[in-house]
Amino acid sequence: MAGTLFLGIDAGGTHCRARLVDGDGKILGNGQSGPANLTLGAARAHESILAASIAAFAGAGLARSAFRRTHLAIGAAGADDPAAVEALRAQPLPFASVTIRSDAVTACIGAHGDDDGGLLIVGTGSQGIVRHKGRFFRVGGWGFMLSDHGSAAVLGHAAARHALAAHEGTVAATTLSRRIMRRFGNSPVRMLAWSRTTTPSDWGSFSPLVFTCAEAGDAVAQQLVDDAVGDVTRLLDRMVALGAERIVLAGGLAERYADHLPRRLTRRLVPARHDALAGAIDLARAAARA
Repeated sequence: MAGTLFLGIDAGGTHCRARLVDGDGKILGNGQSGPANLTLGAARAHESILAASIAAFAGAGLARSAFRRTHLAIGAAGADDPAAVEALRAQPLPFASVTIRSDAVTACIGAHGDDDGGLLIVGTGSQGIVRHKGRFFRVGGWGFMLSDHGSAAVLGHAAARHALAAHEGTVAATTLSRRIMRRFGNSPVRMLAWSRTTTPSDWGSFSPLVFTCAEAGDAVAQQLVDDAVGDVTRLLDRMVALGAERIVLAGGLAERYADHLPRRLTRRLVPARHDALAGAIDLARAAARA
C-alpha cells in the first residue's frame, strides 16, 4: 500500500479531531473543527468532519487530491443510530474508503489495542463499551434526552432546572443557582429563549460551575455531583457484569469522577494505551486490507 494514507476522525459533541498518518504510522498532520455529533444532523457533522480533514491535510502539506488515496474511519458520537449513519454516508466524502463507527467503539479499540476491556466516556455525553471475546456490548449512550447519565449535558441541565426553580422560590436558592441565573440577567424569559436552541454541549457548559460550587460547599451542587457519581457507578458496575476486567475512564469529566468511585471499581481502572484517533486509524487500516 505504498503511498496509501489513513485518516482517523474523532467526531464528538464539542469538537471534531482528525489525524492523518502514512503507511508506517507516522503522523503527517492534525486538524480540529467544531461539533460533529450526528444528532446535530448529517450536514453539520459532515461540515465539521470535512473541515478537520482539510486542516489535517493542510498540516501535512497535501492537497485535497490526496483524499482519493486515503482510507477514512470516523468514530462519531451518535453513530449508533443507523439512520444517522446512512445520512452521513449520503454526504460527499471522497476517500478511498469510509468506515463509520461510534466514537465509543474507536476509543475502546484505541484504549486496549487487540485486548478485551471496557471504556466509559463521560464528556458532553456518556457511553460505555465493553469488548469481550470479540464482541462489543453497549451500556448507555442513547443521547441527552433519554440517557447519557453522568454526562456534562445531563449534569448541566439538572443544574439549570434547579436554578430556575430556585429563582421562582419553589426550592432554596444557593450560590450555584444564583450564578446560573445571573448568566441570563435573572430573566426566565431569556433563559427560555436560550433553551430553545441549545445543544448538549451548551447544557454541559454549566458542569464546571457545578463542580466548583460543590468544592466550595454548596449543598445543592454537592447533591448533583453525588447523583452523577451514582449514575457513573451504575454504568461501571454493568460493564463489569458484561465481562470488563480492565476499564478506561475517558472524557472531560473522567478525572472529576475517578476519585469518588468505590474501590471495587477504581481497582479496575487503567490508563488508555492509545486514544480514539488511533482506534479509528486501526479501523481505516482494516478497511484498506479488506
